[in-house]
Amino acid sequence: MHFNIFLKEDGTYRRRLNSYNTLVCALAGLGSLTYGYTASIIGSTLGQPSFIEYFDLANPRNGTALQSTMAGLFQAGGCIGTILLPNLADRYGRRSAMAVAGLLCLISGAVMTGSTNVAEFIVFRFFAGAGGFMLAAAVPLWMGEVVPVDWRGALVDIHAISLMVGYMIQGWVGFGFYFWKTGGSNTWRPPIALQCAFSIFFLISLYWLPESPRWLVMQDRVDEARAVLDRLHWDPKDDNNEYSRAELYQIQKQVAIDKTLDSSWIHMFRKPSYRKRAFFAMGTTGIIQCSGVLVINLYGPSLYKQLGFSPIKQLLYPAAWLTFTLGANAIAIPFIDAFPRNKFLAVGVAGCTATLIVEAALVANFVPSDNENALLAAVAMFFVFQLFYSFFLDGCQYAFLGELFPTHIRAKGVCLGVSFLSLMGIVWLQSAPTALNSIGWKFYIALIIPAGLGSVAMWFFWPDTKGMPLEEIAALFGDQDEVAIYQREIFFDHEHNALIDLHDGTTEKPDALQVENTAASPPAQNTTESLPAEKAV
Repeated sequence: MHFNIFLKEDGTYRRRLNSYNTLVCALAGLGSLTYGYTASIIGSTLGQPSFIEYFDLANPRNGTALQSTMAGLFQAGGCIGTILLPNLADRYGRRSAMAVAGLLCLISGAVMTGSTNVAEFIVFRFFAGAGGFMLAAAVPLWMGEVVPVDWRGALVDIHAISLMVGYMIQGWVGFGFYFWKTGGSNTWRPPIALQCAFSIFFLISLYWLPESPRWLVMQDRVDEARAVLDRLHWDPKDDNNEYSRAELYQIQKQVAIDKTLDSSWIHMFRKPSYRKRAFFAMGTTGIIQCSGVLVINLYGPSLYKQLGFSPIKQLLYPAAWLTFTLGANAIAIPFIDAFPRNKFLAVGVAGCTATLIVEAALVANFVPSDNENALLAAVAMFFVFQLFYSFFLDGCQYAFLGELFPTHIRAKGVCLGVSFLSLMGIVWLQSAPTALNSIGWKFYIALIIPAGLGSVAMWFFWPDTKGMPLEEIAALFGDQDEVAIYQREIFFDHEHNALIDLHDGTTEKPDALQVENTAASPPAQNTTESLPAEKAV
């Protein structure tokens, strides 16, 4: 007796999720939290009177330029750091790459906390950006390689939820420290120092995180990969670890092909199918950043100041906005894997664009004015914006990046997308302070046009990678010859406790790490008589 272990009677994939898989993703989320806090703390810091006074940023001669530089250099560090990350992730492992990123956040946070001049602070904002964005790439890269296919979008959304926890914490910390009046000119330092605490917690958590089984197979450490997969996919009803054995089998078969393929940066842009994936990765993060989320997040206090609100509300509203964001991210978990990836992303970008259009109209017509209702409506639109961004975009974009690329170039592909995210951050964050001061609401138009066009492109031209095993997505880009085996070709024979490969007529016994050829006849017709008796491990 044998049957396809991946398919239920109705033809859908069997879902496997256990508490261990969820727990390790939650632990990895500490890295995402570190990134979220590190990336956004400058927003509330720039709203702290003690910080403005300590570094003389109120000086109109160079204050605006210095604030832009603090934001821009963080993004520049992120751009460079993420491009360098694949060398670590592919050579030393996904966990090692996360560890290096965490250390950069720890060291940069410590130096910025003790900074005595603005140049020192700005320089280590660059290293904070490198560490933070490296975490933004390495954590979802690792998550995508350890979670079950049917829960990939939902579990990778833990990354987005966790980084939003970091955003939310910094919002309320910044708001709370605004009222600390006895600290003199140093009340801005403790919020920066908290970045170090989160980095330490994350570095400690790495002890319990397993290495990516796909990376382990790439390193020929198959025994370790088998143990990791058995634990990740453990199910009390699955005594034979059928699911994990079949996934390991598919990974092994795919890695055997991947090792023969060029994995250089040059080849990623030389080969048409890889180049197409690279453009989809850069286009996804680039279009999403045109939504304006970074501008709203980092310059929230400045935006609310433009609307005429008091300094207290300039810090209160961003904190409330980030808290609302966390809830929207959490609500998205059961929906991410229920809709096509491209349509999900397109609706999110279109919704963000629509809210920016309304925001621009309100600012153009009622700022400055005494129309309190109009000003509150402008605040409300930021919250409506976040509903679209958090629900549709924040988590889905990271899952999509990891799904686009095969294992041998996945680290490069994910990092390319995240690097482009930070590159777009340089464009918008470096220009936003000057643009908001000089052209006001017209700056929103520069965001609206590319985001609107991008949402249309996503809907019609982006691929849908939802629910597909990572080893099979190459077929979407015309690389069917690079797919070693499909899940529908893997069966399990309960009578002989063995996997059956319909693709090339082989079987695998429980103690086998390699696949052995059997008779040329189709295994579905000959499995009960031609199973190999033993194999050497």
